Amino acid sequence: MGELTQHLVIAGIVQGVGYRQWFRREAEERGVSGWVRNRADETVEAVVTGPRAAVDDLVREAMNGPLGAKVDRIDRREATEAETKAVRAGEMAILPTL
Repeated sequence: MGELTQHLVIAGIVQGVGYRQWFRREAEERGVSGWVRNRADETVEAVVTGPRAAVDDLVREAMNGPLGAKVDRIDRREATEAETKAVRAGEMAILPTL
């Protein structure tokens, strides 16, 4: 199976509903590391790394989000080396808005 590192852009009603904090908890419960942040275009961006099954499960759950969120879509691709520089093993960080 192996490790999987993905870049996500989550679109919909995902700001102002506690989405980043919820995402961090969900990732930590699955043993997934990375970072998450709001973007000025009202999306949420994340880079996640962990066991393939855990990352896939997190992305599936991210379509639901916390109460009050309405996710329209998640754009998913392999993360670049530059995007993974802020990832620290065992930690899901909330970064400042970009």
